[in-house]
Amino acid sequence: MGAVDAVQLSKTALFRGAAPREVEEMLACLGGRRRSFAKGETIYRTGERVTALGLVLTGSVLIQSSDLWGNTTVLDSVGPGQIFAETYACTPEEPLMVDVVAAEPTQALFLTVERVLTVCSHTCAHHARLVRNLLALSAQKNLNLSRKIFHTSARSIRGRLLSYLSEQAVRSGSRSFTIPYNRQQLADYLNVDRSALSNELGKMAREGLLRTERSRFTLLGEEEP
Repeated sequence: MGAVDAVQLSKTALFRGAAPREVEEMLACLGGRRRSFAKGETIYRTGERVTALGLVLTGSVLIQSSDLWGNTTVLDSVGPGQIFAETYACTPEEPLMVDVVAAEPTQALFLTVERVLTVCSHTCAHHARLVRNLLALSAQKNLNLSRKIFHTSARSIRGRLLSYLSEQAVRSGSRSFTIPYNRQQLADYLNVDRSALSNELGKMAREGLLRTERSRFTLLGEEEP
């Protein structure tokens, strides 16, 4: 990894608190391999056993589940600076229950978790910081999954949309925000039919509840009880 990569990595949550020089020292201990993926390419497949976590450098990936009938559910979207497959890499005896797919042209750095969790011979302080950061990120992932369960607990499509869009507004601190999904991905995330989702969004727009263009939303009014 070169100096430019070290600067980029020092800005990610996994390497939070480490200066570029420290990142270079960590990478000397951890190794790591950089790979590129085309849009739609499967990075990890259901049933695989993995030992390396991935850190998205550019692009984005989708964590999704597919049944034997071809129905797909989007569980999460992972963008630049975020990690994926860390839970499975920490428990390599467990086969993946999800697919990891590149949502667009993507570059990712892969780190073998065993080397991350094993303190190196130098017992460097920044290695311990990396482990703490990994634990914090894993906790955040659990929260993301809890949010999905919360959003999909509503019986109606409108209820699921109101729950998800309200949370996005709160997280962005504004009634105008951009979500990380297109229409099909949003429908998969909320476990609803795409056409039904689009119809409901159209009704909500006509009722003056929101305005939307592609992945950009503006919440305009309050839903009546």
